[in-house]
Amino acid sequence: MANASNAKEPAKKNASAEKANRQGERRRLHNRYYAKTTRNAIRAIRTTTDKAAAQADAPKVYAMIDKLAKIGVIHKNKANNLKSGIQLYINKLS
Repeated sequence: MANASNAKEPAKKNASAEKANRQGERRRLHNRYYAKTTRNAIRAIRTTTDKAAAQADAPKVYAMIDKLAKIGVIHKNKANNLKSGIQLYINKLS
């Protein structure tokens, strides 16, 4: 669904279109949940000031980002940019 709002689309006329709408809504909610969870994990790393804690959490967050890219929620280049930014932040911590 290109539109970010939760507005309902017009009702479709046949069973396969209705099923596609149901599947699309399920996938949208699933993708939204995992994207939000990953964003929160990234935010947690970027707000920490403890280098050891950030390094310990980084592999888990990298795995979450890679999974989002693998299933197509985010683009692979965006995933790499996010991971790079996290690593740069960790390297700056003392």
